Amino acid sequence: MTVRPATSEDVAAVAALERDNLGADAWSEGLVAEGLAGNLPTVDYLVADLGGAVVGHAVVSVVADIAELQRIAVDPAHRRTGLATALLEAVVGTAREGGADRLLLEVREDNAGALAFYAARGFVEVDQRRRYYRDGATAVVLRLGLGPSCSYGR
Repeated sequence: MTVRPATSEDVAAVAALERDNLGADAWSEGLVAEGLAGNLPTVDYLVADLGGAVVGHAVVSVVADIAELQRIAVDPAHRRTGLATALLEAVVGTAREGGADRLLLEVREDNAGALAFYAARGFVEVDQRRRYYRDGATAVVLRLGLGPSCSYGR
């Protein structure tokens, strides 16, 4: 398995992962295509490629010293195999290369698995966003310090 930058050839696979993993909150194929075409200048798409098949993706935005993990999704048949960890490590690398000193993300408050995954990797809760998701669920905002200027919650 390799993590690589996504290309326009990955649009259908990334859009399918969005639909399969994020349901009503999935991004449309058109929005994915815009991102992969490079029309969203602060956004990078990464994919986990297993033998030529895209089995996971992550989306990170880096603006100045703040990076945001906007998406991370793994095909259900390939979960618990290290793909999410590899994608997250690539996101952290992209964020650092872009000059970010912290990485932020939101997780549904009822997603215990994701909350545990991020906590085990050093993320800390910094806020909550009520009624953030389409169904009214609350988002937990997590942060990972990436550099010396963001010394807490590393």
